[in-house]
Amino acid sequence: MRWLEGLSKKQRTNLQRIIAAALLLLIIAWLPLTGLPRFFAYAVPYLLVGYDVLYKAWKGILNRQPLDENLLMAIATLGAMSLAIYEDGDYTEGIAVMLFYQIGELFQSCAVSKSRRDITALMDIRPDYANIEGADGQLEQVDPEEVTTGSLIIVQPGEKIPLDGVITAGKSTLNTAALTGESLPREVSEGEEVISGSVNLTGLLKIRTTKEFDESTASKILALVSEASSRKSKSEAFITRFARAYTPAVVSAAAVLALIPPLANLGLGETGDWGTWLYRALVFLVISCPCALVISIPLTFFAGLGGASRAGILVKGSNYLEALAEVDTVVFDKTGTLTKGIFEVTAVHPQTLDRQELLHLAAHVERYSKHPIAASLRAAYPHEADDCRVEAIQEIAGQGIKAQVNGHTVHLGNSKLMAAIGADWHKCSQHLTGTTLHLALDGEYEGHVVISDVLKPTAKEAIKALQACGIKETVMLTGDSKAVAEKVAGELGISRVYSELLPAGKVAQVEAILENKKKSHQKGKVAFTGDGINDAPVLSRADIGIAMGALGSDAAIEAADVVLMDDEPLKISQAIRLSRRTLAIVRENTWGAIGIKLLFLLLGALGLSGMWGAIFADVGVTVIAVLNATRALMVPGNTCKTAFSET
Repeated sequence: MRWLEGLSKKQRTNLQRIIAAALLLLIIAWLPLTGLPRFFAYAVPYLLVGYDVLYKAWKGILNRQPLDENLLMAIATLGAMSLAIYEDGDYTEGIAVMLFYQIGELFQSCAVSKSRRDITALMDIRPDYANIEGADGQLEQVDPEEVTTGSLIIVQPGEKIPLDGVITAGKSTLNTAALTGESLPREVSEGEEVISGSVNLTGLLKIRTTKEFDESTASKILALVSEASSRKSKSEAFITRFARAYTPAVVSAAAVLALIPPLANLGLGETGDWGTWLYRALVFLVISCPCALVISIPLTFFAGLGGASRAGILVKGSNYLEALAEVDTVVFDKTGTLTKGIFEVTAVHPQTLDRQELLHLAAHVERYSKHPIAASLRAAYPHEADDCRVEAIQEIAGQGIKAQVNGHTVHLGNSKLMAAIGADWHKCSQHLTGTTLHLALDGEYEGHVVISDVLKPTAKEAIKALQACGIKETVMLTGDSKAVAEKVAGELGISRVYSELLPAGKVAQVEAILENKKKSHQKGKVAFTGDGINDAPVLSRADIGIAMGALGSDAAIEAADVVLMDDEPLKISQAIRLSRRTLAIVRENTWGAIGIKLLFLLLGALGLSGMWGAIFADVGVTVIAVLNATRALMVPGNTCKTAFSET
C-alpha cells in the first residue's frame, strides 16, 4: 500500500510487532490453556509488543529519571498481568493496554514524520551543485561551498540557483515558491539580482556570485528553520514543567488509591479487597499517562512553524510565534515597507525649457550618482547616455549637485541651493508631495522635477486586514517630511504617524509606545515592521521585529524575530492569523486532554471505568490531539473575516 512507503524502517518494524502481537492474542484466546501454560502463552505477545517500553522504564530507573510515561505503562501492564496470574483470569486487558499504547506511539511518530517531511519538502532549497565553465568550455559541477565570491556560474533550466548573485547574461522565469510562498513565477533578466534556492524554469542564466555559500540566502533560511524548534514557547515550557511534577503526583495518587482503602477496610474489620483497589490504581496510572500533552503541544508549534515557512514567513522560534499572537499594535517603517522604496518622477514643471530638456539636464547632472533619486531621473530620461559632455561634478552637502554640461553650469537641488546661487525659484504650484528638485541653468531658474516614492499595491488592503484581525492601532514612523508622511498615512488609514525621524528617533518612539502600554497596563505586544536594512535597532527593541522584503539582508535576519520572504505587507495579517490559530489549537489540546483525563481519573477511582476506558483516555485522546495539532500546518488566507476567527 502507498502509505507504507512513507514509513521509516523503525516504524515498519513497530507496525509488524503490533500486527504479530494482535494475531497471537487472537490465536491464544482460542486455545484451551490454564495456569502457567496460559501465562507463558500470553507473555509472548506482551513481551513482543512491549519489550522496548519495559527496557526504557528500566533504563530510566537506572539513570534516576524513572518518572515518565514508560514507567507508568510498565507498572500498569505488569500489574494487570500480575492480577491475572493471581486470579487465573484475563490477561487480555494488560496486553491490550500495551498494544494500544504502541499503536498510539506509532501514530504519533507517523504524524511527526509527515510534518517533518512536509516542511523539509517545502524548504528543500539547498542546492546540490554549481555549474562553472571549465578551460575547455565544458560545464563542470562543483560543490557550492567551493565557489568564491565574484565567480561566474551557469544555471540551466530546471536547476536551482546555488548562490546569490547578479545576472550577467540571459533572461528566464524563476520559481520562488519555496522561498516566498508566492506561486506566480518571477521574470528576471540581465542586471537583476537573484537569490539562491530559486528554481530556474526557462532560460539559461549566467550569474556573477555576490556571496559565498555560507552567507547565501538559502543557507541562512535553512539555518533559521533548523534553529527555530530550539526556541521554546511559554506553553511548551509549561508542559515540560507540568509533566515533571505531574508524573510523580499521579504515581503517588495511584499508590494511595491501591493502599489506603483496603487498609481502611481492614481497620473496620472487613476484608481488604486488595485486588479491586489495585486494579483501580492500575487503571488510574494508564489514564494519567501525559502523552497527549507531551507530544501534541510541541507538535502543534512545530506544525505552526512549518505552516508559516510554507507561506514564506520565517519565524525564529515557537516563543516568537506565541508572542505574535498577542500583538495588538503594529508599527511600520514607510520606505520599503508600505512603499516600494523605488522613486519615480511624478511631475515635471519647466519654466522656459521644454519637459524633455529639463529632464535631459537633470539626468546628466546625476549621471554618476548611485542615489535612488538619481536612478529615477535616469529612468525618466532613457537617452541620458548620449554625446553630451558632463564635467566638474560637485556635490554640495545638504543642498544638491553642480556640474558642467556642454560648457554650461547646471545646479540641481533643493530650495537652499537655489537661494545660495540667487536663482528666482518658486514652490510647486500643484502642492504635490514628494521630493522637489529645482534646476538652474547658468544661474537662471528653469523649473523643477517632483520625485515620489510609490505605495505598494496591497498596502491599503494590508492595513484593513490588520484592523479586521483586531489590531487596535497602526503607527507609521518615517524620516520623510510631515506633508509626505501625513499624505501616505491618510491614504492607507493608519492611526498615527511620526515624521522627520532619524533611526534613533524611531527607537525612541517605539520605546514611548511600549512605556505607554506598560503604564496603562495593556497586555498586548508591539510589533515593528521594517525593511530590515536600516531598521535593525528598532526591530530589536520592539516586542516582535518583522523584517519585510528581507531576502539576502543580513541585518534583517540577525535583528528580526520574523522574516517575511518577500515585500508583501499582507503577509503580516497572515502571520498573526497563523500564530493565533496555532495558540488556539494548543489551548484546545491542553484543556481538552486535561479535562478528559480528570473525568476518567475520577471514574476510574470510583470503579466506573475499567481498563478499556483507560485506553481511550490515554491512546484515544492522544490520537485526537495529534490529529488536531496537524491542523496548524494548513496556511490561512491573508485576511481575517473577524477579529476572533482564528480558531
